[in-house]
Amino acid sequence: MTKIITERSKEQWAELLAGQYLLFGLLGKLFYNIPDAELLDTLVQDDVFDEAPFAATQAPAVEGLGLLREWSEAYAHSEEQGEMLADVKADHTRLFVVTEKLPLTPWESVYYSEERLLFQESTVDVRNWYAQFGLETVTGRSEPEDHIGLELAFVAHLAHRALMALDAGNEQAFQQLLAAQKGFCQKHLMVWAPLWCAQMVEYARTDFYRGLALLLRGALDELATIIEVPLREVALT
Repeated sequence: MTKIITERSKEQWAELLAGQYLLFGLLGKLFYNIPDAELLDTLVQDDVFDEAPFAATQAPAVEGLGLLREWSEAYAHSEEQGEMLADVKADHTRLFVVTEKLPLTPWESVYYSEERLLFQESTVDVRNWYAQFGLETVTGRSEPEDHIGLELAFVAHLAHRALMALDAGNEQAFQQLLAAQKGFCQKHLMVWAPLWCAQMVEYARTDFYRGLALLLRGALDELATIIEVPLREVALT
């Protein structure tokens, strides 16, 4: 066996990959989609933020989970859940849809462009990564594929495929998928997402999105250590 698999047991890798699949998949969904009452009710009723399946001991994740638990508790006992839902929806619109007046944006390509342009070279490269590893992003929306939610979904997709390869005893595929995760994160996610998380914490108006941003930052810290990829925390333009 090669070095990357002997550093941890099969059981340890299985736990790490399952946690990545669950957490990055959840965060990708929450950042990409406009929340509705059904989604928020499910998050609260299922105690989704009681603990994290990955990066649970990272300081930003601990802080983020604390905010999310407080928000969930307030939501569960509020007589104004409709108002809380409206606040979260309004925050999502500010942060992910109408971003012209904010320095943050959910698309990676903007961070490479002084003119804050979409559909740049990085978008094409991200699209090629998705196609190479079988992630379909047919959304019906006319937007670039380098959205933070989609990039997180791709990391979850690679983790899931690596977990299946591990279960099947296919070491070659397992190694290739770990290498792909490292390569994608090194070239894309770890370059701009730390700055995006910091901006989200600063500009979000609800503890829901502040908590999610901190939870993601903790997950990035944990993943960066595992795959040995440095995080960048400075603006690219």
